[in-house]
Amino acid sequence: MAGGSAIRGSRVGAGPMGEAERGDMAPRLHITFWCARGHETTPSFAADAPIPETWDCPRCGWPAGQTHDAPPSPPKIEPYKTHLAYVKERRSDADGAAILEEALNRLNRR
Repeated sequence: MAGGSAIRGSRVGAGPMGEAERGDMAPRLHITFWCARGHETTPSFAADAPIPETWDCPRCGWPAGQTHDAPPSPPKIEPYKTHLAYVKERRSDADGAAILEEALNRLNRR
């Protein structure tokens, strides 16, 4: 006698699929969104769920809006900032000169 399972060809969770087992689907709305590159995506939302203004395009990742003629603008990607760039944002040239003068005075006193 060959070895094997009595429920051959089956797996955990296998069984009849469909609405009879899980119940009726909730009413859905299919809303179309377009990104600035012209990609179209149509996610479905529950009928009573709030519809977002923008949706991330699954193809390019840019934001997509519901109007084909005026999609949201692509995100502005800022380049990497150095530590010095962040310091210059927080301090003016006059502040920098004052701090430098103070540090030089401390060095000269030693």
